[in-house]
Amino acid sequence: MALLEARQLHVSIAGLPVCSGLDLRIEPGDCWCILGRNGAGKTTLLHTLAGLHTPDGGSLSLEGAALARLPRRHIARHIGVLFQDHHDAFPATVLETALTGRHPWLGPLQWETAADLAMAQQALAAVDLAALEHRNVGTLSGGERRRLGIATLLTQDPRLLLLDEPANHLDIHQQIRMLDLLGQQAERGGKGLCIVMHDLNLATRYCNRFLLLFGDGDFLHGTRDAVMTEPNLQRMYRHPLRRIDHADGPVWIPA
Repeated sequence: MALLEARQLHVSIAGLPVCSGLDLRIEPGDCWCILGRNGAGKTTLLHTLAGLHTPDGGSLSLEGAALARLPRRHIARHIGVLFQDHHDAFPATVLETALTGRHPWLGPLQWETAADLAMAQQALAAVDLAALEHRNVGTLSGGERRRLGIATLLTQDPRLLLLDEPANHLDIHQQIRMLDLLGQQAERGGKGLCIVMHDLNLATRYCNRFLLLFGDGDFLHGTRDAVMTEPNLQRMYRHPLRRIDHADGPVWIPA
């Protein structure tokens, strides 16, 4: 059974179409990438898949159940979202912030258990923030805060991860480290990933399925080899691109 399935999905922003008639299945082990120009609706589509934006038509199902009919707590146990930006309204430590990932699993007035604490600390160690667990989140750099967002998702432990620009604010080393970590969630953990990205080379390296948004409601999706071609990418970006084949995979550069 698909983790998430869209059938004949219609999504728009202020009357402008993002996609029309999209059929999409995210299976365990899949790593989907959504690509498109600025303003094509990548983030809006990601929020729609998470149940945070109401589509204009079509349906979404989460492990076979209609997404629109499911309680938010149930959805939050199965879908985790990394937003493009973080806004910390209240002061909290790094560890307290990571622990918010356990909230969907707690009952009313229930405190986190020792097992919850261990999950959060494990996640912080995985993103190299263990030494900062007592720091206030307001003192973190942009890259550190991004890694904390990923740690919070790992603490939440959903089966489907929807990530909006997870490599934002990260240096090259941390980009590879975090994307390796997320890729392991799909490859070894049987989770599904759907990532919005701008970096074609990172996307090609880590994702096995692609959805291209052309900005007029038209789209194209499929496997990496079928979709990631010069004509398709040049049509999408409206800019000539050149593919250079390398031992580690293709590299894309603007012409």
